[in-house]
Amino acid sequence: MKITILCSDALHPVNAYLQSWIETNKEQHQIDLVRAKSELSDGNILFLISCAEIVTEAERQPYEKALVIHASDLPYGRGWSPHIWQIIGGATTITITLLEVANKIDSGDIWEKLKFEVPKNALWDEINGLLFDAELTLMNFAVKYFGSIEPQQQAAAIEPTYHPKRGPSDSHIDPERSIRDQFDLLRVCDPDRFPAYFELYGSRYNIRLEKA
Repeated sequence: MKITILCSDALHPVNAYLQSWIETNKEQHQIDLVRAKSELSDGNILFLISCAEIVTEAERQPYEKALVIHASDLPYGRGWSPHIWQIIGGATTITITLLEVANKIDSGDIWEKLKFEVPKNALWDEINGLLFDAELTLMNFAVKYFGSIEPQQQAAAIEPTYHPKRGPSDSHIDPERSIRDQFDLLRVCDPDRFPAYFELYGSRYNIRLEKA
């Protein structure tokens, strides 16, 4: 099978997991990891993993299937950073969805869903590990059942919900509120890429949260 993975950011923490997946499967399949849609060629499966670009229908056409993995129970939670928004909202179980790429964001037919638990004491890197392991499981599912899967349309009776794109202000910590009240926000903030911060006495301070 000929597979392409499009992951826009070479520094994204998912890359180590993708490289491991490629190493495990490279003898059975031809797998290319690319950083931009201009590098796409053709093949059986195109996986969009942490892809920041809009890949048009014409650009997807050389592949038999273009698939994306989205960390919500679609059609709930379309849009950006869904597992982050859910954990901030108090969720302890995350559903992730393997679906076909469609012209309208996160609206494609569903191949599979699975769930994983997020312990209340898990920090951003541990949460990433749980999420990325689940993503690899769904990639394995796609490869195993490619050609025999019967995708399901998203439930038309359910009104989709949408998450906005996160910006720096979404990592703001209020110094007047307790750590306990803001712990879910603190623990999902990547201290290197999207640090939590607070402002006090005219200065801004980044926060790095680590388990002792």
